[in-house]
Amino acid sequence: MTLRIWFNRTFATAIHYVEMIRNNPDDLKVEIYATHPKRHSLMLQAADYSELEPTLPMDEYVKYCLDFCRKHQIDVFFPHYGLTDIAPYIEDFNQIRTKVMLSGDPELLKIVSDKGELFNKLADIEGLHIPEHYVVTTLDEFERAYTNLLTKGLDVCVKPVTAEGGAGFRIIDNAPPTIQSLYESVKPRICIGDILRLLEEHKGPVAPLMIMEHLKGSEYSVDCLGTKQQLLAAVPRKKVEGRIRALEDNNDLIRLSTAIHRRLPLQYNFNIQFIYQGDTPKLLEINPRMSGGMYTSCLSGVNFPYLALKLLLGRDVPIQEYQLNIMATHYEKEIILKHHL
Repeated sequence: MTLRIWFNRTFATAIHYVEMIRNNPDDLKVEIYATHPKRHSLMLQAADYSELEPTLPMDEYVKYCLDFCRKHQIDVFFPHYGLTDIAPYIEDFNQIRTKVMLSGDPELLKIVSDKGELFNKLADIEGLHIPEHYVVTTLDEFERAYTNLLTKGLDVCVKPVTAEGGAGFRIIDNAPPTIQSLYESVKPRICIGDILRLLEEHKGPVAPLMIMEHLKGSEYSVDCLGTKQQLLAAVPRKKVEGRIRALEDNNDLIRLSTAIHRRLPLQYNFNIQFIYQGDTPKLLEINPRMSGGMYTSCLSGVNFPYLALKLLLGRDVPIQEYQLNIMATHYEKEIILKHHL
């Protein structure tokens, strides 16, 4: 039997996960389907079957996903785009016999995807440090939050509470740009005066923004594999410099990740991000899916995507033994596109 697996629009590095599933140790036969709105997406090149995704409102996009699974008799759906909107329709996918790789139920995914709700849910975990933060929707709320953080001697940043990755992230500057800034590298900075002007001109509440202390220490992503009952693997991956990554035997982060999993019983693949402030690791966010850099964590000996697939299929996966204290990097490699201009 050949298992039909569909990846909807996702990041280019997911091409690694396709290969890790294809080259599985159990000789499970798979056929990969991929869709993406960009015709030169690497995922379209990696798939056995590919097509362009339409641009649709989210309610229509969910219907598109159901129709795609029905039409192609998809056995397993790995959603990335629209994940939290797809989750409430899990029973519709079950009815057409498509298993969906969701790390939690809709309520759990909603908590994890909203940084404000996430911080509130985890604030009382012993030993877990939450960044100083406020969630605001108005100019007055923003000004109070910004002043409070400055009073504590903190640098300040702002980002949407539900954004993915670095979307919308800005470091707030007290001073406007100077002529010298034209000669410097582009940085995600914004002048406080510009933010205040934009909020004032908007004349009403905006979608929730998180105003928080700007964390400037070492950044870690802990790639996790789990069931609702237990964590099977947790690999701390440190951003060293540039493209250099270290798989670090960091007991503090593994312990904190285990405690977070007890509170939020995510399953399959998920990713917990921390940034150190001095010697203190502070929680940044949780991604309820495979992370873009998880392929580096697989150097530990854990085939994260394939083991998650096995769990979804109801097969036994034991607690993993793996190797840490590995330094790694990557380089560009050319790929000839199947589709020409």
